[in-house]
Amino acid sequence: MKRKLVVVGAGMASGRMLEHLLKAPQGAYDVTLFGAEPRGNYNRIMLSAVLAGETNCNEIVTHDSAWYAERGVACRFGETVTKINRVAKTVSSRNGETPYDKLVLATGSAPFIIPVAGKELQGVVSFRDLDDVNAMLGVADRPGTQAVVLGGGLLGLEAAAALKARGMRVMVLHLMGHLMERQLDPSAGLLLQKELEERGIEVRCRAQTTAILGHRRAEAVLLDDGTIYPADLVVMATGIRPETRVATDAGLNVERGIVVDDQMRTSDPHILAVGECVEHGGICYGLVDPIYDMAAVAARTLVSEEAAFRSVELGTQLKVTGVSVFSAGDFLGAPGTEQLVFSDPGLGTYKKLVISGGRLIGAVLFGDTADGLWYLDLIRSGVSVEAIRDDIIFGRALAERKAA
Repeated sequence: MKRKLVVVGAGMASGRMLEHLLKAPQGAYDVTLFGAEPRGNYNRIMLSAVLAGETNCNEIVTHDSAWYAERGVACRFGETVTKINRVAKTVSSRNGETPYDKLVLATGSAPFIIPVAGKELQGVVSFRDLDDVNAMLGVADRPGTQAVVLGGGLLGLEAAAALKARGMRVMVLHLMGHLMERQLDPSAGLLLQKELEERGIEVRCRAQTTAILGHRRAEAVLLDDGTIYPADLVVMATGIRPETRVATDAGLNVERGIVVDDQMRTSDPHILAVGECVEHGGICYGLVDPIYDMAAVAARTLVSEEAAFRSVELGTQLKVTGVSVFSAGDFLGAPGTEQLVFSDPGLGTYKKLVISGGRLIGAVLFGDTADGLWYLDLIRSGVSVEAIRDDIIFGRALAERKAA
């Protein structure tokens, strides 16, 4: 008799896990998949491309209803799991209880909504799913409209660039001193701001939002210094948090995320978790590569094969509105470290390497990121870079040639 597997969350993590699992010998599990959205899995990384009009919704779908049906997965799209009964081994939704032998939580993350007056007005949206994109497009298609994006991280800047491409006037308001402070140092952040401003996107840093103004619909954003920016659309892109509510209510071990071991098991051995909702080794991951690694490990755990998820030093290599950026390790440089900097504003290129004890411990690159993975390998390996100290900032080709 087949065991019953229930998967909560129909996003990229569970989609990849099911790809691996369904390659296992037939008959391992009867699978039921719950998804809060009324659709299957799609590539969320491509949402900004849909918003900009570079592609459409259908082209970013990776696992549609037909894909699941061909593999015998019972889909419950548009149906949220509200409760887990660990004793009875059931999950509850609006259509009653569903039993499981194994349960996988892939609930992803939820947008952080700034707790300001007016956040509930029409025209105030987050940027996490296709429904958000459709809501933004409904405003962007009207001529002469103004968008205010709250948050100068990756998602906020992608939204800003996409809305600008749609013909909107766009203002980015960022709380911190420079854009993308989690990935860039102040110098690189300033270069990025100049790049955006040259494209007609206004940017203001150190901007503290006090309220969103309007009657029923958003009309403006008010800052703490009294400045008011008109807004037909307000995009909240101020961060995400692991979606852990159903796990917390079930009494699982939850800190920032749902705590898992190397096999992706939670504190209940019958329940696994993967993706952005997870915390492993004190880290919550938001990048695709480690999440896909989790998915592969969870699939092997479900069929009792040996597997272990291992955290590694990650580099962030991104295209931000068409500009390449890369960062890894301690790119800000703690006291006592040595910083090597190369900057060519004319070419829009900036590099900073951080060295400590003869080892490379951090890097941030803007514009030219060709050597990013090489720098990441040096950071991970911890090897001495003293022999190439004078040339390392100029890249791998020159450094290795002169060291030979």
